[in-house]
Amino acid sequence: MSAQLPDPQRRLWLAGLGAALLLSAGCSRSGPAARTLPQDATLLCLGDSLTFGYGAAAGTAYPEQLQRLTGHTTQNAGINGDTSEGALLRLTGLLTGNTPGLVLLSIGGNDFLRKWPEARTRAALTQLVQTAAAATQVVLIAQPRPELMAAALGSLNDHPVYAEVAEATGVPLFEDGWSQVLSRAELRSDQIHANSEGYQVFAERLAGWLRKQKFIA
Repeated sequence: MSAQLPDPQRRLWLAGLGAALLLSAGCSRSGPAARTLPQDATLLCLGDSLTFGYGAAAGTAYPEQLQRLTGHTTQNAGINGDTSEGALLRLTGLLTGNTPGLVLLSIGGNDFLRKWPEARTRAALTQLVQTAAAATQVVLIAQPRPELMAAALGSLNDHPVYAEVAEATGVPLFEDGWSQVLSRAELRSDQIHANSEGYQVFAERLAGWLRKQKFIA
């Protein structure tokens, strides 16, 4: 068909075809589309003190608030002070038996506070994502780069390691959730933890994002 076109039109047609092929290739690298969870599917919230709900009243951590917002049973697997390597040691046991419909992975802040080499955290996060993805769907949740001055000025930003891991593994990344909450003094219990209202705001934003991404109805 293209051979019948005049040369200028043929060149345009071929250029358009090439662009379409490049776009298609780019889409294929974005990872599989989310599978909407059945209502009885559980959500495994794996993380550190931000998942545990440090600094807030009992029952107001983000997993508990997410359960009320979505109707999905959540498992709060947050441990104060945990690291990416610590979460990796726990993950297999958490996936055994009752496989969750979705793993929400929010870990790494304590790695940064301990000044671990970035490559060490990246490797652990990558292995966490790959291990969980072999069993179920996974969302990686970015945490902020720990900068007290940025927190005081309300300008925290996600640590770039999360975008790097998400791109390398093809998993969806929930960005700016913690950074936005912890940039607001009225939503914090201290410089690095949310209060009950902060965890609520985070859970509301995450629930809305999960719906937009078609993980939940």
